[in-house]
Amino acid sequence: MRAAAFTDLTGPDGVTIVERPTPEPGPGEAVVDVEACSINHHDLWILNGASAMVAPTDLPFVSGLDVAGVVRAVGEGVTGVAPGDRVVLCPNETCGTCRFCREGPENLCESYSLYHGGLAEQARVAADRLIALPDRVDTTTAAALPTAYLTAYHMLRRAEVEPGDLLFVPGATGGVGVATVQLADVLGVRTVGTSSSASKLDTVVDLGADHTIEGTDPDHLRDAVAEIGRPDAVVNHLGGVYTGLGLDVMRRGGRMVVCGRTAGPTSEIDIADLFRGHKRIIGSTMGTQTDLERLVDLVAAGDLDPRIDRTFPLAETAAAFEAMRDRDTLGKLVVTMG
Repeated sequence: MRAAAFTDLTGPDGVTIVERPTPEPGPGEAVVDVEACSINHHDLWILNGASAMVAPTDLPFVSGLDVAGVVRAVGEGVTGVAPGDRVVLCPNETCGTCRFCREGPENLCESYSLYHGGLAEQARVAADRLIALPDRVDTTTAAALPTAYLTAYHMLRRAEVEPGDLLFVPGATGGVGVATVQLADVLGVRTVGTSSSASKLDTVVDLGADHTIEGTDPDHLRDAVAEIGRPDAVVNHLGGVYTGLGLDVMRRGGRMVVCGRTAGPTSEIDIADLFRGHKRIIGSTMGTQTDLERLVDLVAAGDLDPRIDRTFPLAETAAAFEAMRDRDTLGKLVVTMG
């Protein structure tokens, strides 16, 4: 089988198409004929050598979390799926025995990790992490869901937003930002989205954003949000200066959920404003398999149409990462195996 392997941690030029043996499933496993796998900044960080998860000694490394396709074979003891089933993978890897695996939510697992290996024609996965796809959900659409939309959905749940609430989404044209705007629209939550690109903001409005602000300067954004109103909650996938900004603009009792550090690994906040305003900062990583099942149901019902910017054949995986690196996207980039 062919795979798009990271052979150098030097950015998109480190992607090489290689031949590997077709995997065989072990007990509790399934092999999936991959039809589509979306890429994420998580993969790009690895490819740029910015992740401690993969070292040069681990190369060649096949990344790719968001797998959708058709079950090719199953191993001993597998009962939940069968060859021929159309599926999407929940990329969570958990120990299954710690307190959080027993009591939930599973993404708090003490040994939590993520699946890698989807940028290939076949992928060997844990069979109990596969979710059946209804006829109305194609595999390219399904591959857009597991990381960005799963993360956004879980963050919205943790933010405890309700219909009519106002939600601040800095960086609304990024992967998690776009997913948040779309899902908030499904939930009846009003959104304020920001971006440095006016043209991208126009598209975000089409996807359901109620208010948009062009720019990245925190002082400008603070004043512009104040003119719209005090948000009930903030979805912050950027970190850095946007954490302090989120606290500043939120109403008393507001909730900010943080999942990333693209804008910086540390933030300065006003501690007095935090406790006097009864505000909350909540960390969040990915979501649960049940969350992903709900997202598949939303797509099947026609309530959610994940934004896919474009698709690339496996041979052009490097070009997909170039587009992500150059920020020449709005929505998901999906590698297809057809």
